[in-house]
Amino acid sequence: MSEIISIHSFRGGTGKSNVTSNLAALIARSGKRVGIVDTDIQSPGIHVLFGLEQERIRYTLNDYLWGRCQIEEAVYDVSAILKQKQTFFGRQGSVHLIPSSIKMSDISRILREGYDARRLNDGLHNLVRRLKLDYLLIDTHPGINEETLLSIILSDVLVLILRPDKQDYQGTAVAIDVARKLEVPKMLIVINKALPSLDFKELGKRVENTYKTPVAGILPVCEEMFELGSGGIFCLRYPDHSWTQKISAIAKQITGSGVRLFAK
Repeated sequence: MSEIISIHSFRGGTGKSNVTSNLAALIARSGKRVGIVDTDIQSPGIHVLFGLEQERIRYTLNDYLWGRCQIEEAVYDVSAILKQKQTFFGRQGSVHLIPSSIKMSDISRILREGYDARRLNDGLHNLVRRLKLDYLLIDTHPGINEETLLSIILSDVLVLILRPDKQDYQGTAVAIDVARKLEVPKMLIVINKALPSLDFKELGKRVENTYKTPVAGILPVCEEMFELGSGGIFCLRYPDHSWTQKISAIAKQITGSGVRLFAK
């Protein structure tokens, strides 16, 4: 049974795409077939983390939404970034990415004309079926808009990313309220970019009590992340780093897995 996981934040700058890419890589390393769709159409960029060069991209999510191609024609296999021959389960995991266009003309057209949400809905379900995905991760656009609402409705799991910031706290309350009204089966909070000086245990309890929603984990600010500068997937570059261990624990909670997700 495949699952759709939406990773969302009410505001930009929370590190949502970075968290999404690392979760995808870790889950794939356990031997799963993972898809990622960049529905942050207004400010796309997750393809950069997977080293997908613009020259390789013929079709994007935009092209599918405008009827220029089939959904599978906009998929790019980026599994090579995993750099492994065999997984813990004895079969090869994979990552399949649908990027959004970074062309200004395409972004402007989306903002001006919008698109048929039903076509996106059909495309995502077809993608899961045709690629035989175990998990489909949706990197959403920040805030609450049409594609965000659709992603939430489709989700088996909604992961909300927030920073320990007053504006993030207020916006996340809105997103959680919307998700509850849409009856999302499972919802988790990930606190990102937390200063190491904070009391993580107290912070987690406070956020859980405020939103009545489980905190899957707290990710600290780390210097190596800034040094990487979106030049790759952090957990693959730094497999023994404490940040990687924390994101691995979050991945286990999201998938409900008791298995070892990071298999070297």
